[in-house]
Amino acid sequence: MKIKLHEIPVREIVKGYTDSAENGVTGYSGRLNIRPAYQREFIYKDKQRDEVIRTVRKAFPLNVMYWIPTEAGTYEVLDGQQRTISICQYVNGDYSIEHMGFSNLTTTEQEQILSYPLMIYICEGTDKEKLDWFEIVNMVGEQLSAQERRNAIYTGEWLTDAKRYFSKSGCPAHAIASDYMKGSSIRQEYLETAIRWIAARREDKIEDYMAEHQHDTNCNELWLYFLSVINWVKATFPQYRREMKGLEWGMYYNIYQNNKYDPHLLETRIADLMQDDDITRQAGIYEYMLAGEDARRESALSIRAFTPRMARAAYERQRGECPKCREQYALEEMQADHITPWSKGGRTTAENCQMLCADCNRRKSNI
Repeated sequence: MKIKLHEIPVREIVKGYTDSAENGVTGYSGRLNIRPAYQREFIYKDKQRDEVIRTVRKAFPLNVMYWIPTEAGTYEVLDGQQRTISICQYVNGDYSIEHMGFSNLTTTEQEQILSYPLMIYICEGTDKEKLDWFEIVNMVGEQLSAQERRNAIYTGEWLTDAKRYFSKSGCPAHAIASDYMKGSSIRQEYLETAIRWIAARREDKIEDYMAEHQHDTNCNELWLYFLSVINWVKATFPQYRREMKGLEWGMYYNIYQNNKYDPHLLETRIADLMQDDDITRQAGIYEYMLAGEDARRESALSIRAFTPRMARAAYERQRGECPKCREQYALEEMQADHITPWSKGGRTTAENCQMLCADCNRRKSNI
C-alpha cells in the first residue's frame, strides 16, 4: 500500500462543501467524498467539535487524516470525517463558539483558519488493504461499532438504501419505532437490530444476510419486514408501556406472528402482572404472555427469590430432609422452591418455601 503525505489548506477543503442527507457530504470542490457509505454519521458532541476549531485557531497540529483515491479521480475520507465536517460546518456558518461564528471573526482571523494546513495521507492500494488500514486508524478516537465495521465491508446500493431507512437522524425507522428500539440510529444500532432480527429467521448471522444482499438495488425486503414487526407489536399490544422499549420484538415476531391473540385480554392480564410484587423484571411480561403464560418462560419474569432467612427457616422446619426423596442434606446442598408454583398462585413467602435437593428440584422443574 502506498501512503504519501500532503498539506492541504482548509480553504481548499471547504470549497464546494455540501451536506445532503440523500447525496452525502462532499468538499474540496466536489472532489472529496467526506462521508462514504462505510462511514458513520456525524456524531461529535459540541465540545469535541468546538475543540477542533480551537485547535485550528491556535495553530496547534490536528491529527493526520487519511484519504483514498477512487477510479473516478476523486477522493474518499478514510479517517478524519468528524474533524473535516467540524471545520466545514464552522466556516459555512452552521454554528458558533462562545457566540463567535466564522463571519464574526476579523479578516485576519478568518484568513488564519483558511490557511491552516491539514495533514492528509493519501493511501493507494487494494480494497482489502484500504479496509485493513481503516480498521487500524479507527482504533483511536471515536471507536467504530460492530455494525459500522460491517458497513465498511458490505458497501453497495443495498447498504445506501438501508442507511436511508435506518441510519439517519429522524430516519423512517426512528419515526415509527423509537419507542420500541434502544440505541442510536446514527451509530447504526437500528440497522444492526433490524438485520439481526431478519437474519434470525433462517438462523443466519448479520454478516450472512448482508453478504447475500450486498448487491441488491434496494433494501425493500428488510424495510417491509421491519414494518411488519412494528405493526404486529402495536396491534398486539396497543397499550404502550416504557417496559416495551428495547425488547427483542423481531425475535418474538419470528416465533409468534401466526398465533392469535386478543389484545383486550392480553392488556387485562398484563395490567395484573405489572402489579405483582413477585415479578422483578416487568419487561419479561411481554415474552411470557406471547408464549401463552408457559411456565417454561417464567425465567423471563425473574420471579423474586426466597431470602436466605426464608430458606434457612424452611430447612430447619424440615430438619434437613428433602420432602421428595426423604434424604438428609446439608443446607448448601439444597435449593429453595415454591411449594405452590408461582404460576398457580403461589407467593414468594416463608410459608410457601420448601427446601429440595438439587436433583429433586430439577425433576420438579422439568414436569
